[in-house]
Amino acid sequence: MSHFYYNADSPLITLEEGKNYRKILAHDGKVMLVEVFFEDYYDAPVHTHPHEQASYCLEGEFEFNIGGEIKKIKQGDTVYMPADVPHGCRLLTPKGRLLDIFTPQREDFLG
Repeated sequence: MSHFYYNADSPLITLEEGKNYRKILAHDGKVMLVEVFFEDYYDAPVHTHPHEQASYCLEGEFEFNIGGEIKKIKQGDTVYMPADVPHGCRLLTPKGRLLDIFTPQREDFLG
């Protein structure tokens, strides 16, 4: 197993055309890094999953709802979502990007 992951080898996966895309940057079972692209003021619905998640804002501004607590973040800010806590976000700018870190890795993203 290689310890190197190259951006050119990671396909851009369309989640919702013109709104939401993701790129799996690296994963090993215990951790997964995913770059998520948002456009057109995308509103990600509140959801839950059994993974811990941290999201680092690479670009844009977002409003996050984590367990009912709603706050804004911008480039350079990070949010943390414990496992099974309802969370979602809304893009407040025309474009935005997040670096999502999951533990354990999201098997549903690999299937």
